[in-house]
Parts: sequence; structure tokens; C-alpha cells
Amino acid sequence: MDRQKMIAEREWVRQQLKGVADFWLKNGMDSVHGGIYTCLDRKGKVYSTDKSVWMQGRCGWTYAYLCHVYGVREEWLAASKSCIDFLENYCVNRAAGGRLYFTVTEDGQPLRQRRYCFSEAFYCLANAEYYGITGEKEHLERARRAYDLYWNLNHGMADPTGMGPKTIPETRTGRSLGIPMIILNVTGVMKRVDPEMTELYDARAKECIADIFNYHVKPDLHCTLENVAPDGTPRLGITEGRMVNPGHDIECSWFLMDYANETGDPELHAKAINVFDMAFNMGWDKEFGGILYFMDCLGNPPEAYEHDMKLWWPHNEALIASMMIYRDTRDEKYLDIFYQVLDYCKTYFADEYGEWYGYLRRDGQPTQPACKGSTFKGPFHVPRCLILVDQMMTQILGE
Repeated sequence: MDRQKMIAEREWVRQQLKGVADFWLKNGMDSVHGGIYTCLDRKGKVYSTDKSVWMQGRCGWTYAYLCHVYGVREEWLAASKSCIDFLENYCVNRAAGGRLYFTVTEDGQPLRQRRYCFSEAFYCLANAEYYGITGEKEHLERARRAYDLYWNLNHGMADPTGMGPKTIPETRTGRSLGIPMIILNVTGVMKRVDPEMTELYDARAKECIADIFNYHVKPDLHCTLENVAPDGTPRLGITEGRMVNPGHDIECSWFLMDYANETGDPELHAKAINVFDMAFNMGWDKEFGGILYFMDCLGNPPEAYEHDMKLWWPHNEALIASMMIYRDTRDEKYLDIFYQVLDYCKTYFADEYGEWYGYLRRDGQPTQPACKGSTFKGPFHVPRCLILVDQMMTQILGE
């Protein structure tokens, strides 16, 4: 390891983190209604005032987590509270069992409800992290309720919104990787801030891990499949059944490694590295660089129009996962991968106006007009990545 190179790259990471955190505080926070706008153009101008519920939760978590790692700063805690309060006041569908909306207007009028439960997951994350900082019990109680709701909705509970599954269940049902991997991540946060319930969190984490490896990880196909039959059988005759999302798989790999490290499970850690290897080997674009968004495991044309784009978040996950593997194993191969991905991010995603571009074409040029945020992109993946990488670099440097 070149120590001076790592010190220099850590300084770049820290400068980026400050710029990203400040970008959203300056441009995104709604001082009138509360919460955050995330549809921001390259320079931070709001181009849509509708609000993403996912992003209220994710932003609430991010600024609370910044306080957890670097110490409480008034502006960070205020941003977290603003998003959490907006969630509580406007985004919970109390007529539908506490389910959360997907989008609302700037003043909190409901716009869209989705069958997917990720709004609940991010609401849970925000309240849990905020509780970890403030000790305000109400936020732990909210987090526990949302956590149980998210778990139950994905384990047989009827959706109180009355919305049915995406496909006609008599024809086709299946499993999606996103469900166990996100529950695993949320469970890790809950376990950290709520040690009283450790036994429950460990049991659920182990069930998620079993689901990931029993159903989705397919070493014979050299990939992890996003969607499979209920028993894990690959559906190779349809495009959905062959879909690989390398960024998702890489993110899943470090969730698994994180749990393996916390519980002292070297076998799980090794299996998680294999998940990373398969995803990175399949997803890295050998012609233009960067990580492709969707792949077909058999090399057929992917169905998604955006399959060959380069999005910000898979690269964030690759930075976290490769640095985590290097920290844990000291295998220089993964430090080389980290710098490979970091160089791509420096060249194509980072920008002089702050934050990172969200959406690049395959050749690395930003889609036009360029944006820094959307319904799906806000202050979450980039700052989470930079925080974790900063921490891991500091651990490696022994400082």
C-alpha cells in the first residue's frame, strides 16, 4: 500500500463529503414546509417541487449519521429533524395501517402510493438514527413500528392499502433480492441503536442472509439474480428472470460483510466477497469504464432502456465494498479496484458545483440537461459512501 496516496485520496474524499453535505443544506432544504427538495439541477436549482418520501427518510438518516460519526452539528441535526417531522406530519397514510406514500406535494398532499415498502424502510432508518443521537424514545418507537410493518408486509401480511402484487399471482409469483438485502441493512442500524432487541434482530438478519444465498446467489451462472421463482429456480426464459443489477449485488455484498464482521463469521465474509467479484466482473464496462446499470446473465438484450447507463449509486457501493474487502483482507487486488472506481468517479461524477452527477450515458457524459438530484437521488448514497470510505481509510492508516 502506498500510504501517501491513501492519505491524499482520503483528503479528496473528505473535501467531497463537505461539499455534498453543504450542497443539500444550501439548495434542498424547504424552510417553508419542512423536508427536502431533491429534484435539483447541476447548480442546485429546484426543477420540481414534488417531494420524494424515500428521500425524506434517507436525508433524515444521512444527517443524523453524520452527527453519529463526526459529532453533532446544529445544521445537520436540524436537517434530519426537518425531514423526519415532514415524514411524520404528511407522509404516513394512517388510513392504510401506517403505510407511507411514495411522493407528495411540497406542502405534503399525497400524490402516489406504491406497493413497494421501501418508504417504510427509510422512515425506519431515519427515526432509528435520530434516536441514536438524541435518545428521544418516540423515535425508537416509530422505528420499531415501521420495522415490524416492513417485515410483516414482506412475510405474508395483507397490504392495508389494498394494492395487489405486480403480476397476477395465479400466473406468476417470485422473490426479489431487494427485499432481504434492504431488511438486512435496516436490521443492522436497528441492532446498533436498539441493543435491547438484539435477539430479534439477529434472527431476522440470519433469515435475510439465508434467503439471499439460498435463492438469489447463483455461482453456476456467475451472478446474483434480482428475481427468481419462489423456490429460487432461475427463470431463464424471460428477461426479468435473467436480470442482473451489478450495483445492487455489490451493495448487498458489503451489507453481508458488515454483518459478518460484526458477528465474527469468516465463512459469510468469504461468500460475500464472491458476490462482489461476480457482480464487478460482470458489471464493469471494459470499453468505456464504469459500472453498467443492468445486465442479462446470458448476454441477451436487457429489457430496461437505461441498461447501459452509468448511475451514481453503483459506483458508491463499489467504493464501499472494495475498500471494505481491502481493509479486512489486505488483498491489494481490491485496493486496485477501489482506485479504479475512484478514478472513474473523479473523472465523470464529481463536479465543480458540488454533489455528483446522477445519470451518465455509457460514454461517461452526463445526460442533458444534467442533474444532481431527482425523485430517486438525494443526500444518501454519495454521502454514505464518503463517510464509510473515510472511516475505513482512517482505520487502515491506523489513525
